[in-house]
Amino acid sequence: MFGSFSYLTETVNAELCKKAAEKIGNPNVLVNLVSRRVRQLNSGGGGLSRPLIADPGNLGAADIALREILEDKIGWEMPDTVELVRPQAKRRRKR
Repeated sequence: MFGSFSYLTETVNAELCKKAAEKIGNPNVLVNLVSRRVRQLNSGGGGLSRPLIADPGNLGAADIALREILEDKIGWEMPDTVELVRPQAKRRRKR
């Protein structure tokens, strides 16, 4: 009735996903890294919207982002963990 909506979904190369997941280690970080890069690639303006790999061919934005991760064109750093300390109440002198 409304036709195919295949243009709304993009298939991602499963092999690229597997290799990138092994490289990054944390799947949540991988999802955030790829989604941010896909938004940059789709923005259409400036130097950040160009692929950093040599020959993107007819790859989708997510596959380009995964290849950029695998070829060390983009990366990430985890912030240092900081131990939280509960502040101590000041002691009052008795008068």
